[in-house]
Amino acid sequence: MTNIQTVKLLALAFLSPLSLLAQTAPVAEQEDRWTIRPDGGIHWKVEGRLPHMDHIEMSGEKVSLWVRYGADAEGRPSVDRTMVFPAFRLLPVRTIASMTYNVTDNDLPRFLINDKPLRAAVYNATVFEAMPEQATDFDHTNGVLTINSRIGKDKNLLLRRRLYPSTDKAIAIEEFTFTNTSAQPVKLEMEFLRREVKPAKERSTPAQHSFVVTTMNEGVVNLQPDATISFYVGFAAASQGRPEASISANEFQNRVNRVQDIKSKLVLETPDNLLNTAFAFAKLRGTESIFLTKGGYMHGPGGLRYYAAIWANDQAEYNNPFFAFLGDDIGNKSAMNSYRMFAAYMNPEYKPIPSSIIAEGDAVWQGAKDRGDMAMIAYGAGRYALANGNADSASVLWPLIEWSLEYLHRKLNADGVVSSNSDELEGRFPAGSANLHTSILYYDALRSAGMLGKSLGLPAAQLKTYAGREKDIRKNIEKYFGATVEGFQTYRYYAGNDTLRAWICGPLTVDIFNRKQGTIDALFSPRLWTEDGLASLAGNKTFWDRSTLYALRGVFAAGETQKALDFLKYYSRRRLLGEHVPYPVEAYPEGNQRHLSAESGLYCRIFTEGVFGMRPTGFNSFDCSPRLPKDWNEMALKNIHSFGHVFDLKVARVGPGKLQVIITENGKEKKYNVKDGATVAVKL
Repeated sequence: MTNIQTVKLLALAFLSPLSLLAQTAPVAEQEDRWTIRPDGGIHWKVEGRLPHMDHIEMSGEKVSLWVRYGADAEGRPSVDRTMVFPAFRLLPVRTIASMTYNVTDNDLPRFLINDKPLRAAVYNATVFEAMPEQATDFDHTNGVLTINSRIGKDKNLLLRRRLYPSTDKAIAIEEFTFTNTSAQPVKLEMEFLRREVKPAKERSTPAQHSFVVTTMNEGVVNLQPDATISFYVGFAAASQGRPEASISANEFQNRVNRVQDIKSKLVLETPDNLLNTAFAFAKLRGTESIFLTKGGYMHGPGGLRYYAAIWANDQAEYNNPFFAFLGDDIGNKSAMNSYRMFAAYMNPEYKPIPSSIIAEGDAVWQGAKDRGDMAMIAYGAGRYALANGNADSASVLWPLIEWSLEYLHRKLNADGVVSSNSDELEGRFPAGSANLHTSILYYDALRSAGMLGKSLGLPAAQLKTYAGREKDIRKNIEKYFGATVEGFQTYRYYAGNDTLRAWICGPLTVDIFNRKQGTIDALFSPRLWTEDGLASLAGNKTFWDRSTLYALRGVFAAGETQKALDFLKYYSRRRLLGEHVPYPVEAYPEGNQRHLSAESGLYCRIFTEGVFGMRPTGFNSFDCSPRLPKDWNEMALKNIHSFGHVFDLKVARVGPGKLQVIITENGKEKKYNVKDGATVAVKL
């Protein structure tokens, strides 16, 4: 951000509430560090602006690989890798008790180039300085981190490092590929290494674990001009009954194949390649972070803390409804598994279901008591069941939805809104005894329950009861939360709240638009919008991407297409091509912007539910309220696996104020004409 823009932001912060009504927060220009590759990856060509370090997480079914990477002030590359093994549990039983090990560059086997160590070292009683190495570029493509550098005074030896997790084994791999571009042979050696570390038996469960660093292709080679050689280092876990996975050159292609399979479904096609690419990256992060545990497939946020565990917000509310549109088999298995795990805690006394089920399903975390978790579960399960389009799966989910709705009905306070101990931020900011977000989720869950119950053929009297409760909670949301806050006609987040909060966006995501203008003005005012999206609390530096992602979806749904697009493009560019890439993040300062996976699912839902306006209404039907930007002639979502069908959805401009929604399935087209801003009911 320039000094002028900084001054402008500060000046706007001191404007009166009335003057803020006419202001929109400035969208700062950024100097991109990364560029988009033709193959859909992103690329950083190292040309000054050093030092720079970043971090990324890559996940497979049995390992998550967190990498801190970059270049120092002299351009020398640096890699710091941490492996998390979600199903290798430690004691005491805690959410964070996955076996985790860090490996720095100094922990790797030594590489010798013409008998000189690549890094500073003492070798044969001789002190060697580090050989000259210059990072040339970094790359994120197909779920693999690639780092290229040149070695030697003449820079004639090329080194390509590639880091990635195995798709289905408890091992992560780092490749070192050398290419000799000189006219003379180069003597190369990677020393053999096998290092095994074991946590104490008393700290491992169910048996003692091992963490093993091993090598493959180690030894000496005389690399001829124009020749290439690859060495491998593996980082693996093992225990009794779970043998150590060996390094295999096939793991790279397996990783690429898995990523390509994810990318091939629910493909976004718009005139804006930035958005298309950010969407593809978010699909990957939202889907790769699924771990095979003894309790089945469990989607996990990651971030070096959250594995082999599920949450009522991250999984039930945020990511599972996205899986219903993606159609990834593992994603759908994890979604159903998460709801089954929550359902196991239903009880006749209507005590709350735990906020989180941890340790592969063996234990729970409920440190924040009831955060509105039953609203999160009922909201997500209802939307998932409808969009998934499978009556058998929906029948499995219905008792959980029904129980959660009854729990929420019993939690209504004297003003008819849902009371809870806190919200999804778990006391980090005040939420009162009843917060807006919980009641919004309850309202939408009732809407879904009515449509789902009809599809399942449930008694009309029960559905009538839900319809009445839906009408009541909507009315009570307006009466209890509707307020003028800091001059904006929007919502207070809880009784007594007089400062703008990011979660005032919630009503827009469930089609409550009676305060949309004041809410949108507040969201994009200098009081809430920052260079990293929405501040959680006006005037506070803390931001959580989840509320920004909800807000962008809601503003599209409200029909403020151009404004939403401008801020979405800004946000997407910052997350994809800026200083910390390539995914949406959790929060800052907490967690230092971890790439938690469910936020990426929320990013994708900006498009499915916001831009394309898809609201599930039945097992094979949805309302479509497309928001085609004025400068776009068409947009599409292709290879959608949802509502029990595989189809393409295209929106095209066919005249002033007129759009056409085109559904293509098995080569056959079905066309709907709709006015710009209106809704069409689609039946497959």
